[in-house]
Amino acid sequence: MRDPLNKKIVGIKPSGIRKFFDIVSEMKDAISLGVGEPDFETPWHIREEGIYSLEKGRTYYSSNAGIKELRVEICRYLKRRFDLEYDPLKETLVTIGGSEAIDMALRVMLEKGDEVILPQPSYVSYEPCIVMAGGTPVIVELKEEDDFKLTREELLAAITDKTKILILPFPNNPTGSVMSREELAPLVDVIIEKDLFVISDEIYAELTYGEKHVSIASFPGMKERTIVINGFSKSYAMTGWRLGYAVGPEVIIKQMLKLHQFAIMCAPTTSQYAAVEALRNGDGDVGMMCEAYDGRRRFLLHELRRMGLSCFEARGAFYVFPCIKSLGMTSEEFATQLLKEEKVAVVPGTAFGDCGEGFLRISYAYSIDKIKVALGRIERFINAHRQ
Repeated sequence: MRDPLNKKIVGIKPSGIRKFFDIVSEMKDAISLGVGEPDFETPWHIREEGIYSLEKGRTYYSSNAGIKELRVEICRYLKRRFDLEYDPLKETLVTIGGSEAIDMALRVMLEKGDEVILPQPSYVSYEPCIVMAGGTPVIVELKEEDDFKLTREELLAAITDKTKILILPFPNNPTGSVMSREELAPLVDVIIEKDLFVISDEIYAELTYGEKHVSIASFPGMKERTIVINGFSKSYAMTGWRLGYAVGPEVIIKQMLKLHQFAIMCAPTTSQYAAVEALRNGDGDVGMMCEAYDGRRRFLLHELRRMGLSCFEARGAFYVFPCIKSLGMTSEEFATQLLKEEKVAVVPGTAFGDCGEGFLRISYAYSIDKIKVALGRIERFINAHRQ
């Protein structure tokens, strides 16, 4: 029998996050600090709107691009929060989470051999999506001494005559790094000079601590070369609703819509009506959750440093990225042994790129009580293995 499988797909490694999640789900008394999922329930008024949409019989297909009402609210929200202006009918597409939008943007923009600059550590889906779209990932290893931010010099060094796209993953998963307007400005000059496009994943835009998120699309000359990806999973605790969106130049969004039509048809109608309510009346919920995350963030940083671990101060998302090199263990060894001995799941930094070696991703999207118990177990493990 001939080989039924695509070698490109076979060659892609499974997610390093799901491995530990699958193990901990079957382990009694285990605590997971590994998955980036808010422990908050979707706010009631948002759930209620979803329920109401079902009661009204809104169980039909929506427009491929999403219901007009939602696209209008997305554009109002982006203008209000980030000073971004988009046409709801021509430049806005509702997707199945932000992940579908990332995949589609890459597939409609890349030709075989095109290079995509990918800063790492970063979200696990970028690299496989680049490969599946026929592109070539060009990895830029972000450094702790630079606060895991992309510098102008690093960007210039990675550009070749085949470079087409830069993925900009800020606020960053897994490091929690953010980039200010002053830090983005030198990148903008290079992007325009070298005629690059940008996929800016801003799913954590509402979860920043100390400074407001700035979108690179808000800079002069950048709107026409940037696809902004966002969604509802993180900021509104709507992970299971599976809803995201992309905004960008009409010429790109039009082709993404065509791909979406054939592959997906449309995002869930119930989720779309709930998302309208989230955008109209959810600012207070977002603020409350962000404040709670900030308290957990500060507590987690303090405790990890007290244990003797070096830990960059995350300024966005809901992760910390402590360094465990002093313990003489690889990231994989630490995470595996911690789960085995203390029943606490964290994610090895290598799940987010080879340069994540020596680090762990710990999520604080969990209750403070659960975090306290987990930290007690982590401290016991560190003391037992300290060299």
